[in-house]
Amino acid sequence: MLQSTDAVLNDLFESYAEQGFLPDSLPLVRLSNPYYESWEEIASQLPNLIQTSQIRDKIDNMPVYTTEHLQTEPEWRRACVIMGYFAHAYIWGGEIPKDRLPPSISKPFLEISAHLELPACATYAGLTLWNFVPSNPEADITDPDNLHVQTSFTGTKDEEWFMVISVAVEAKGTKLISLMRDAFKAVAANDVDLLTALLCRFADGLCDLTLTLKRMYEHNKPAVFFHQLRPFLAGSKNMGHAGLPNGVYYDVGDSDGVERPENWLQLSGGSNAQSSLIQALDIFLGIKHSATDGKQAGGPSFIQQMRDYMPGPHRRFLEALSARSNVRLFILDSPVQPVKDAYNAAVNELKAFRDAHIQMVTRYIVMASRQPNPIEQAKGRMNLATASSQMKETGAKTKLAGTGGTDLIPFLKKTRDTVQDAKC
Repeated sequence: MLQSTDAVLNDLFESYAEQGFLPDSLPLVRLSNPYYESWEEIASQLPNLIQTSQIRDKIDNMPVYTTEHLQTEPEWRRACVIMGYFAHAYIWGGEIPKDRLPPSISKPFLEISAHLELPACATYAGLTLWNFVPSNPEADITDPDNLHVQTSFTGTKDEEWFMVISVAVEAKGTKLISLMRDAFKAVAANDVDLLTALLCRFADGLCDLTLTLKRMYEHNKPAVFFHQLRPFLAGSKNMGHAGLPNGVYYDVGDSDGVERPENWLQLSGGSNAQSSLIQALDIFLGIKHSATDGKQAGGPSFIQQMRDYMPGPHRRFLEALSARSNVRLFILDSPVQPVKDAYNAAVNELKAFRDAHIQMVTRYIVMASRQPNPIEQAKGRMNLATASSQMKETGAKTKLAGTGGTDLIPFLKKTRDTVQDAKC
């Protein structure tokens, strides 16, 4: 028996219309099994271990723990958070980056990431979606003032605020996902008036996301973000200028001691392009981004590549959403002007969100890169921040790279312009 359109859409959207891409239960504060006490102990001391240059020794001396005691999905997610922070702290937590991860990280992390269908690096999911703690169980998580992070590279309020702003945006985005579902139902029913009303509400919701994003300036100083936090968010892909020309070798401790070429990985770092919510907004409005990173036309865009850095269920939801996305085509074929106006209003609000992000990147990265950190340079430290500042000083012709490995500003502007061009 065939399902009705409403039933199909309800099945597709399932929990996403209620909780968005945030987990179905609050992230674990810590792993309760005593077997993983060492992981939690090091994670709780991470900022101090990084600042005192002890993090690599600590991890080198850490036993290789198995994943057999991880029983529930929240436990797997918490383990993923810990390993992501450990990996990036180990790689970037010294004067020069390390291009080899020890078995104490590599072996469990590869198993954890395989279980969660993620690459073995710090991702948006591990940094934000699974790493927040509300001030109390009943707190409104759409307000970043009510949120904290469990694990941190720097221990600063600036880092925490950077992460929880994204969590609040994700929480506010939940109502947009339910509006997407209802809009698809309206298209199926050929109900133009309902679709018009839903798109107006969608535009209002996008405006709310932008207002939340702009709260970033309240507690996140550009110098702290650029020089202290951003280097740890960098991946191992396209990072030759920052000291990782070949990526990172994941040593799993094979007894034969033979280096395996497949264990050399080049992975993007944590990036908001890995937000399933942000990609869902584009998909719903029928906005398609082309390749913008120098690849051949017709190849996967950077945004499409970032789906590989999303949890498997989120990735599959976006694929299903893409296959069903028909709102823009319906509106293009409609002779009714109010529905076109409502759609264009939503596109304008999404463009405003992209504009706000570009302004933020300009302040937190472009302008901050022009103010070198004398302490870091005196130490001879090599990372994404010092490499960018040094190239600015020497006049080297290079483009600022994002933590995901893109040419940052051209990518963001092209993405913004693609949104603008979608208007009917």
